[in-house]
Amino acid sequence: MAIAKFPSVVIDCPDAAALAAFYSELFGWEVEDKGDWFDIRPSDGSNCISFQQVDVYQAPVWPGQTIPQQMHLDMVVEDLDKGEEVALSLGATKADHQPGETFRVFLDPAGHPFCLCLS
Repeated sequence: MAIAKFPSVVIDCPDAAALAAFYSELFGWEVEDKGDWFDIRPSDGSNCISFQQVDVYQAPVWPGQTIPQQMHLDMVVEDLDKGEEVALSLGATKADHQPGETFRVFLDPAGHPFCLCLS
């Protein structure tokens, strides 16, 4: 028996409003401001990503493990070049280390790695 409707991911960051705005634009989802906590979700409410502001935040070091990546999101796109263009325009940084051909690694504005992947 399921006890939850859908999983939620919570991401620690130094500026919850800014990181929620970044991912909201990337996904086209709505932002809900809860003070030092922000949620983004699609209009059907089927998923949720939350952003929690923390006072002492250290961005992960990728691909190294000096400060582990903590989490990462994989997002499926139809066109890697177009996806890259959008991600960069929203404030992402393309990672120097690109280990594959069918996906690209980026860092969000708080330094978390995420991947754009071909379907």
